[in-house]
Amino acid sequence: MRKTALVAAAALAGSVPLAQAEVRPNPLFSDNAVLQQGREVPVWGTARSGEKITVEIAGQRATATAEQGRWMVHLKPLRAGGPHVLTIRGDNTVRARNVLVGDVWICSGQSNMQWPVSASANAQEMIASSADPQLRLLTVPREGADIPRTEVAVKWDIAGPSTVPGFSAVAFAFGQHLRKHRRVPVGLINTSYGGTPAEAWTSREALRAVPELTHYLLQGNRRNDPGRPTALYNAMIAPLIPYAISGAIWYQGESNADRAWEYRTLFPTMIQNWRRDWGQGDFPFLFVQLAPFMKIQPEPMESAWAELRDAQLYTSQTVPNTAMAVIVDVGDETDIHPKAKQPVGERQALAARALAYGEHIPWSGPVVAGVQRLRDRIRIRFKHTYGGLTTGGQEPAGFTIAGANGRFRNARALVHGDTVTVWSENVPRPREVRYGWANYPVVNLRNGAGLYASPFRTDRRPYTTMARR
Repeated sequence: MRKTALVAAAALAGSVPLAQAEVRPNPLFSDNAVLQQGREVPVWGTARSGEKITVEIAGQRATATAEQGRWMVHLKPLRAGGPHVLTIRGDNTVRARNVLVGDVWICSGQSNMQWPVSASANAQEMIASSADPQLRLLTVPREGADIPRTEVAVKWDIAGPSTVPGFSAVAFAFGQHLRKHRRVPVGLINTSYGGTPAEAWTSREALRAVPELTHYLLQGNRRNDPGRPTALYNAMIAPLIPYAISGAIWYQGESNADRAWEYRTLFPTMIQNWRRDWGQGDFPFLFVQLAPFMKIQPEPMESAWAELRDAQLYTSQTVPNTAMAVIVDVGDETDIHPKAKQPVGERQALAARALAYGEHIPWSGPVVAGVQRLRDRIRIRFKHTYGGLTTGGQEPAGFTIAGANGRFRNARALVHGDTVTVWSENVPRPREVRYGWANYPVVNLRNGAGLYASPFRTDRRPYTTMARR
């Protein structure tokens, strides 16, 4: 949905008045804000129709005339630095002070993104080291809406012991890593809501455009359910558009696991929806694969969570400028919210440094690059091995193998360089291999940089979740 449509919808809903007696910038442009470096920066707000608006910062000046109570200017790309004063003049003058220019990231998803620093592993250490005047935090209120809003009540905070404890632990670890290695100001916009599915974060127009997803629009209104289709896009994403950003990080999927096959369509649709509406091209979209959860099973079995991880892997391989952080080593059998959040944010930051900023660093775990079927075994070749595969001196774990009957059995494996050879005495003529295909995968394959391989499958058997909606 374009910005003009968002404005009209919000006006009909009464979320922002069409006529504003005085100049008022959108709350995103307030004290302590971070503006995106290196790209055109939209700045917008409300004013009296016909009012002449001037916006100034860092020696730049841009002007506009308010129409139907709204105005927007576009600043030319700014250089990282600050602090600056952002001045908006019309019939009155508004100033946002202590504004920095750097990198801005949207941080979204469900409860594992919402999970706060104070409830995470190493919380005391994270809070004690949190003071950083060039790391800024903003949290969007958690609520749904039936139509897109143009404005939400928010404010920017400076990272420190008084502001960090309640902030997203994954987002904060991501921002700290970027601050350490990028050495520019960083702004984190936390817009997350626990227990919510991807369709809630997707616009009505995007769902309507994909035949396989239109059934969501036929579901009841469920007015009090924040997870209803489009509700969180309307209330927690639309009001942020078109704020200039570097990209987005995402941690979600648990609420869609029982519809994993559909997620192969839904998740890419959501990503493309955000990119189209933001109007900033295919910005980097970095997401977290589901952590291990539920009781460890000693024998191979079907798993909706494994299928969801496979859908996430599929998205990383088919949607441009995306990356997936694999966290098979930080799960918890009994807790859907594993407390180790620092590794999660840091692995997303590695991907950001590679994809968004072009650094030549190890950023991905091993990914299947080829499969060779031999007489009694299967050899798998990997990319992103960064010096070779390793299991840390332990027997390779998590491999299963099947013949023509599709019955998977536990398998042995041999790691050599960039390849893994898999076999089982119980499967004399193997056809397919699966790795980590379980609710709680017990696996140990990683690369020379210590990053873990994603669970995968070489077969194309139907998901057990194909018929679910």
